[in-house]
Amino acid sequence: MIKNKKAKWIVRILLFVGTAISMFFVPWILVKAWILPLPDNVQEQVDEAIGYGFDGMIVYVDEEGKPPAFYTGGWKDRENKIQADSKSLFKIASISKLYTAVSITKMVKEKRLSLDETLADYFPELEGRIENAERITLKMMVQHRSGIPNFTDNPAFWENEQENGKDALEFALDLPASFKPDKGYEYSNTNYLLLRRIMDNVLGYNHHEYIKEKILIPLELKNTFFSLNEVDLDDVMSGYYVGYDEDFKANEYGMLATAEDVGIFLRALNDGSVFDEGEQQIYPYVYDHGGLVIGYQSLAEYHKDIDTVVVQFINTTDFNGYEWNLSEIIINRIVKIIKRNT
Repeated sequence: MIKNKKAKWIVRILLFVGTAISMFFVPWILVKAWILPLPDNVQEQVDEAIGYGFDGMIVYVDEEGKPPAFYTGGWKDRENKIQADSKSLFKIASISKLYTAVSITKMVKEKRLSLDETLADYFPELEGRIENAERITLKMMVQHRSGIPNFTDNPAFWENEQENGKDALEFALDLPASFKPDKGYEYSNTNYLLLRRIMDNVLGYNHHEYIKEKILIPLELKNTFFSLNEVDLDDVMSGYYVGYDEDFKANEYGMLATAEDVGIFLRALNDGSVFDEGEQQIYPYVYDHGGLVIGYQSLAEYHKDIDTVVVQFINTTDFNGYEWNLSEIIINRIVKIIKRNT
């Protein structure tokens, strides 16, 4: 406790100055988006979000007992003035980790994999190239508790990320571990790069086919794909980066899906219907996820208290993360609107 009155006033002044400085560096658009009164409905919130500078936006809402609802705003293609379309394909980036985690769960149930086996059990050649490879289990990798460095954190990767992505593992080799196995948490794309390679080796064929067989076909997800090579580019929503005129639509970033397909999958994950008997008890990962690549950011959430799935796609990203922070504010407001109107 501070007893001296003069000291108390000094502390108050310092706190005020510190708050003022921090507020100065927080973009006012984030403050505005956060404090404004909630609109009457989700569509008005989407329209408001477009006013903050997002190029285009798709929102899918699945409230239990109601038909799914779709909301759009802005552009699917800014240059050609094509309005956002809820049926557009979108690059879902790290949301794809949920599909991988479910597939690994199924392979564990089939006794093709073990969550307790180590990275070195599957790739002995990585001992000495990835620190603690002989102690890192598959479960730790699924849960981002391996300590394996994230290849996308290596600045050299971004010098030519489209080309370097073909051999991304090289950018995580021979680096010190972030922490000892299972002694910390750090999100690392390298974990899932390795998990997918393990799946390929064990299956003897591309894990994409396994995901199709075990997830996409049973759930009738006909608008989920693994590469731009599988789709018509005109069906893909354009992607933009603040400060650049370029459309990043033609860049390869892995899985694509409609908001509806992601929403159907997310509900099946959360209600357990994506699993066969005994699998859900094995599942070691999370039940919501986001995705971020150049030009594309996505959030897929399930809210148990209102039994509702919300998927939000936004085709604008930036370097400093303000667009991501803004997207999180927007989806939180959308959820509040749904709860209020329930």
